[in-house]
Amino acid sequence: MNKTVPGPDGQPRCAWCQAAPEFFDYHDKEWGYPVGDDQRLFEKLCLESFQSGLSWRTILAKRENFRKAFKYFDFNAVAAFNEADVERLLQDSGIIRHRGKIEAVINNACRAKELVEAEGSLAAYVWRYEAETPPEPQTASTSAESIAMSKDLKKRGWKFVGPTTVFAFMQAMGLVNDHAVGCAMREKAAQLRREFTKPQ
Repeated sequence: MNKTVPGPDGQPRCAWCQAAPEFFDYHDKEWGYPVGDDQRLFEKLCLESFQSGLSWRTILAKRENFRKAFKYFDFNAVAAFNEADVERLLQDSGIIRHRGKIEAVINNACRAKELVEAEGSLAAYVWRYEAETPPEPQTASTSAESIAMSKDLKKRGWKFVGPTTVFAFMQAMGLVNDHAVGCAMREKAAQLRREFTKPQ
């Protein structure tokens, strides 16, 4: 199976971009580039959990609504949400109105605060799971590292963080360069990783 498709400029991109026109922009500007910001990391983990059972196109289309609904994923603010906030969010047609996933975000915000207190930062914790020998690009939906991180997060009380969800998070946040071989953005992702200072 061909793992690349021509992008708008004629250069090859990861084949999954062809699923929706807006994917090219997301792929070229964000996906696979290393992130060390706690708030962005928390946001992506939450959005990946909302995607469970749905398409990324659905989540991407609603991303700004999610940001507004969840205080731009400031986990210190979200941790203070209560049952009234859950009911409010269940009436918000701009997001995915799934009680379990909404409650998971609030729970995970509380767990994120605990993790920062214990480990220094969410970024320092997450980047400990960077793969030394990642799988061949575009061949896996989980990895030894995503399984390990998922297991540890669950032990810490996080919800909706299965190994596939965590691997998708790792792909997007640059912990693994999963741009297809031949993709025009693969080297950009590699270069940004070389320039990135791994959080400690």
